[in-house]
Amino acid sequence: MYNNIFNEKEMISLQELLRKNKKSITTAESCTGGLVASLITKISGSSEIFNGSIVSYSNKIKHQELNVKNETLDKFGAVSCEVVNEMLDGVIKKFDADYAIAISGIAGPNGATKNKPVGTVVIGICDNNNHKIVNVHIFNGSREEVQIQAAKTSLKEILKFIQNTLDK
Repeated sequence: MYNNIFNEKEMISLQELLRKNKKSITTAESCTGGLVASLITKISGSSEIFNGSIVSYSNKIKHQELNVKNETLDKFGAVSCEVVNEMLDGVIKKFDADYAIAISGIAGPNGATKNKPVGTVVIGICDNNNHKIVNVHIFNGSREEVQIQAAKTSLKEILKFIQNTLDK
């Protein structure tokens, strides 16, 4: 499903690129519930480039495990560029990784607000040199479809990001 966004062949390319350059990747996931980590570990040999990840579904865990500031959560909400930015900082440090993905969003059908409809997902990617890209996406479909689109979009974005930094 949604192989037009990101497919197994691209996942293999991502992992080969990381392996060739002796780099690692980690994830901090909220609305995707570990789907990105699952997609990574479906490929045999992924342990060479992936040490682990965290599903920080609640604000308590975002704060406790990723050091997202309570003030940031209160001021901007869990589904915000500011929170995802802090999730990136926390997870890349926690897992001592070279690259990280962080995702927070509203997969639905509940949880929408006037300014953040169902399908609103913030995806952030970074490297350990603090180069970051954090964007807001709006996905359509069921809860599962939003989750899959978010997970695959994050992988597509990190592949492009890594290619731009390593394939020089």
